[in-house]
Amino acid sequence: MNTCEYKINLQALAVLAKCLADENRLRILLCVGKEKKSVSRIVEELGLSQPLVSHHLKELKRSLLVQVERSGPFVYYEMADARILRILENLDGLGRDLGAVTK
Repeated sequence: MNTCEYKINLQALAVLAKCLADENRLRILLCVGKEKKSVSRIVEELGLSQPLVSHHLKELKRSLLVQVERSGPFVYYEMADARILRILENLDGLGRDLGAVTK
């Protein structure tokens, strides 16, 4: 099949793939996959620095992978769409099936 026959927005797919290509971003996405969490809770759970988590959350928000909710002085993040978690699980399965190198 000719690649021109696929109805895929390659530009949007490339932006998402680039955003997902960072291990810390993947860890953050999985961390907020089931419930809303504050930056401080993400920092605590993942053992990453606050500036690093904030930077990655900014990129995840820019790519529309997380949603932000403000409640008074607090900011909470959650995965924007439950399908993201299934996609990550499918990519993990594909990587395992293909024998992808792991750390």
